[in-house]
Amino acid sequence: MRGAVTAELALGLPILLAVTSGMVWLLSVGAAQVRTVDAAREAARAAARGDEVAVAGAVGERVAPDGVRVEVAHEAGRVTARAAGHVPGPGGLFDFLPGADVRAEAVAVVEEDG
Repeated sequence: MRGAVTAELALGLPILLAVTSGMVWLLSVGAAQVRTVDAAREAARAAARGDEVAVAGAVGERVAPDGVRVEVAHEAGRVTARAAGHVPGPGGLFDFLPGADVRAEAVAVVEEDG
């Protein structure tokens, strides 16, 4: 019975590490989604202020996580910015996971010169 605790720890520790790394990956996906929302919002705000579409898209892509692209379009007094991309899977023991898609859309009213 003296080695029972050591054996249980040897079996349980890898499972605990796998669950922990899975949770960390889920947190990173959540953070990537928040940054994607921020990127769309910043791009829409920049375009609504009067920046060119390409410049506004570049502003959004600076905020966005790697692999997320931002598209900006003017539509009848409004600006719509869409950000979308893919967050790769965690790898390692979770190599079977395909990753996660993140996307966001923001709309802003074009500001009038005044």
